Amino acid sequence: MVTQNFLYDAMLIIYALSLLFYFSDFVDRNRRAKQMGTGLLIFVWVLQTVFLVHRIWSHLDMTTLSLFENLLLFSWLLVTISLVASRFFRIEFFVFIVNVVGFAVLALNLFDIGSGVSLDRWEIVRKLLYAHISLMICAYAALTINAIFSGMYLFLHRRLKGKQWTQSVRRLPSLEMIDRFMCRCALIGTPLLMMSLAIAVTSILTEGRYGLLLDLKVLASLLALGLYIGTILQRYWFGGPSWKTARWNLFSFAVMLLNLFLNHASSFHSWS
Repeated sequence: MVTQNFLYDAMLIIYALSLLFYFSDFVDRNRRAKQMGTGLLIFVWVLQTVFLVHRIWSHLDMTTLSLFENLLLFSWLLVTISLVASRFFRIEFFVFIVNVVGFAVLALNLFDIGSGVSLDRWEIVRKLLYAHISLMICAYAALTINAIFSGMYLFLHRRLKGKQWTQSVRRLPSLEMIDRFMCRCALIGTPLLMMSLAIAVTSILTEGRYGLLLDLKVLASLLALGLYIGTILQRYWFGGPSWKTARWNLFSFAVMLLNLFLNHASSFHSWS
C-alpha cells in the first residue's frame, strides 16, 4: 500500500514536470522542451500501464472495474491520445489541454490508492486540497519572482530611455537578462497555476457544490490565469515588446494578490 502511494505520487510529480515542458514548447516552440516533455510523458504512460495492469490483475474476481480503475483507464487513454497527436500532428495546444485534463483525473484518484475503503466526501476533498495548495504555493513563488523581474525591467527600461545613468542602474543586470528570467518564471508559474486550478475545479465537482464555480475567488483565480496566458501569448505569438509584457505581468500579479483578500467574501475555503 505504501509502495502504491509512493509510485502514484511520483507519477503525479513526473506528469506535472511533463506539463511544464509542454507548456514551454507550446508558447515558445522549444524543441528541447518538447523532447523533455514527451520523454517524461512516455514514462508516465509506462507507469500508468503497469499500475493499471497490476490493479486489474489483482481484482480479477471483480465483475466490474471500480471508480479508481475507470478513472485511471480514462487518464491512460488521454495520455495515449496526446502522445499519438504529439508524434503525428502539430497541435501543441490540444496536447497540452488534454494532459491538463489527464492530470486532473489522476489527482482525483488520490483518495482511493490501494485502500479498498470508500472514503467520505470530506476525505476526498482534503486529499485534493493537499495537491491544490502545493501547486498553488509553487505557482505563487514563481509568479512573485516574475513580478520582481518585471518591476526591475520597467525600472531599468525607464532609466535607460531617459539616459539616467545612476548607481542603481549600473548595479542591475542587463535588460536582456532580466527579460529572460522574467519570461522563464512566467513559463513555470502559469502552468503550475493552471494545474492547481484544475484540481480546485475537480474538488468542487467532487463535492457536488457546483455553485462554487461562480464563486468570486474562483472567478478571480481564473481571471488571473487568463491574464497570464494572454500575456505569454501576446509576447511569444504576437511579438509584443518586453516592456508591455512586464506591465501585464505586474497587472496579472496584482489580480492574483487581490485574490488573497477575497477569502472573507468567498465560501470556497469554508469547509463544513
